[in-house]
Amino acid sequence: MTVNEIERALRDLRLSGIADTLNTRVMQAQSSQQPLLETLATMLQDELDRRHSRLTERRFKHSRLEERLTLADFDWRFNPKLPRQACFELHTLKFIGDGANALILGKPGTGKSHIAKAVAYQATLQGHDVRYVEADTEFARYVLGSPQEQAALTRAYIEADLLVLDDLFLARRISDTAAELLQTIVHRRYKRRGSIVVTSNRVVQDWGKYLGDATMGTTILDRLMHRSVMLEFEGKSYRLKEAAARLAIAAEA
Repeated sequence: MTVNEIERALRDLRLSGIADTLNTRVMQAQSSQQPLLETLATMLQDELDRRHSRLTERRFKHSRLEERLTLADFDWRFNPKLPRQACFELHTLKFIGDGANALILGKPGTGKSHIAKAVAYQATLQGHDVRYVEADTEFARYVLGSPQEQAALTRAYIEADLLVLDDLFLARRISDTAAELLQTIVHRRYKRRGSIVVTSNRVVQDWGKYLGDATMGTTILDRLMHRSVMLEFEGKSYRLKEAAARLAIAAEA
């Protein structure tokens, strides 16, 4: 077989990782007189790397994250009193293996969503099935969906290894249907030991009021907090800082 024929055969066998680097690896082996088994091992690693990359990209798209945020991107100096050590501990993803939850609560603009997204992205890199949602927007989408769409969304919320509910109760009051959905998600994931990360500007004592049912609020918090870590974010707003910087630049211009 010629090199071109070998490349076609590799693509027919869905070994595109090897096919893409075939010419390079052959020339490399010839120039360095590399042993056959070493050359073969290198080409197989190319294939494994290609498949891992594609799988990671599929997991990222499936997660519905729009940003690949990391803890290295975070400006820890701006609010030095943030629970930095607890954030890095969360980033190890040990809590997912333990079937635990994380509540990240505090003032707007202090970085809660950044930490949640960084943890979620790390989870996709480590092979976990992740579902990230902006809570109030997603609940509104659920309410407007058909029964079939609602059933599919509910399964996705429940079956993911990690569910991130970002900015829960941002609009304060949520509909009765959304409240019942939240209770179902928390209850079913609690039984499955499926981890949830929640970020919210609202103190947990007021959740019953936003749900419109104090008993439901207690039930949800009871399951969320049974196996959980709570991170409290206090300090200045990053968004206000960035807005002030933009205004200063505009004024100078």
